[in-house]
Amino acid sequence: MSQKSIAVFGASSGIGQAIAENLISQGSKVYSYSRKQPGIEGFEHHQALDITTIGVKDVNVPDQLHGLVYCPGSITLKPFSALKPEHFQQDFELNALGAVKALQAAYKPLRSAGSASVVLFSTVAVSVGMNYHASIAMAKGAIEALTKSLAAEWAGSNIRVNAIAPSLTQTPLANQLLSSEEKQKASAQRHPLGRFGQAEDIAAAATFLLSENSSWITGQIINIDGGLSTLKPL
Repeated sequence: MSQKSIAVFGASSGIGQAIAENLISQGSKVYSYSRKQPGIEGFEHHQALDITTIGVKDVNVPDQLHGLVYCPGSITLKPFSALKPEHFQQDFELNALGAVKALQAAYKPLRSAGSASVVLFSTVAVSVGMNYHASIAMAKGAIEALTKSLAAEWAGSNIRVNAIAPSLTQTPLANQLLSSEEKQKASAQRHPLGRFGQAEDIAAAATFLLSENSSWITGQIINIDGGLSTLKPL
């Protein structure tokens, strides 16, 4: 990853920050996009923005990018009857349309690199039906469809597009779901590997997908979920 230029949207905390730190440690030039400064010592934030309120032309991208990661997400967990249309709209604008804006802004810089990789984020709740996840699962389902469609369209430009679908991961976004020892224990027990995720687990997978080690992987939805989506241990 040395000397590669990577745009990380949502680098200010959680998974996005862990990815940015991982890339920086490997010598990448990271361009960060988020509402606030990432908490990375000595790091210069590239652009403060709210992706839901700006247009494609307002995203300040460099002339060349070897990779792009779109991490912004939300956790709107309510019974379907308690969800209002605006909840669905808000989740869709941040998770799906935000990714569309980032990708449209970055297409030419990604193409100019000659070989580039895009990493988007879904959720295990798309492949596994879960109570109270209707809004976020719908938005992330759109991300999975976008991943496959764009991977096909951009293959001719040698731009790979993949998505990671995590299960519950310990980040500021998930604080409420892991706010007590009891909640943490119950969450760990739901996963076949006996623990919930850490930001570093997801960052390692994202870094692999951005690297040349994954140069023959595109159009994939990769579940990083402790086995939750596919395993039922006896």
